[in-house]
Amino acid sequence: MTSSNLIKKIRLPFLLLFIGTSAFSQGNLPYADGRFVHLGFFLGTNLMDFNVLPTSNDSVRASALTPGFSVGAIGDMRINKYLNLRFTPGLHFGTRKLDYSFSSGNESTSVNSVFVCIPAYLKYSAERYHNYRPYLIGGGGIYIDLGTDDTKPIVLRPFNVFTEFGVGCDLYFSYFKLSPELKFSIGFNDIYKPYVNPDPSNPPDAVKQMFNSPISKLTTKMLTLSFNFE
Repeated sequence: MTSSNLIKKIRLPFLLLFIGTSAFSQGNLPYADGRFVHLGFFLGTNLMDFNVLPTSNDSVRASALTPGFSVGAIGDMRINKYLNLRFTPGLHFGTRKLDYSFSSGNESTSVNSVFVCIPAYLKYSAERYHNYRPYLIGGGGIYIDLGTDDTKPIVLRPFNVFTEFGVGCDLYFSYFKLSPELKFSIGFNDIYKPYVNPDPSNPPDAVKQMFNSPISKLTTKMLTLSFNFE
């Protein structure tokens, strides 16, 4: 066997080894973050809560949190190497509970919500290390509560403006990027809709009056743990 033939035979294995080593050193999806626009979706869980301002005493307070469900779409636009603009419209299903302490005993009522959220965020990412890239995210938006019901003891105004901030980490796999993300949001608007007797010729609803009279103001807060697939 000539030296030229030997070189040809060993060239291919070394070439394959070089390509494999280069790909491994770059990690999975080495060019994923270079795209100007990409899409995805998220699934997650949330904890909705109230900030309660009572009328004159502490007879009403938010109760233990109940996990809800969140789902939505992701649109991401690259600004530079470290900064991205993100839009994540979604639906958030959840329940909040109010506990009351009356002289006659303790009572409670639940408030169900279905938020249509339209937020925008800035995402600031650190340098990528192998298949991991932590980031900070912050922004805000609006939501419309489709779960408001005038027949319930507590009625909420459907529109709210909120700010939100959180942390996450991009995990790069062979065919997709998974990003666990934890965010906390704070609503600005007073969403409490005071009870008004719709027919003054009749006595007011005793149940509604009981649950509404201790409340002066309600604002929202929510913790969301989502899993982003991009």
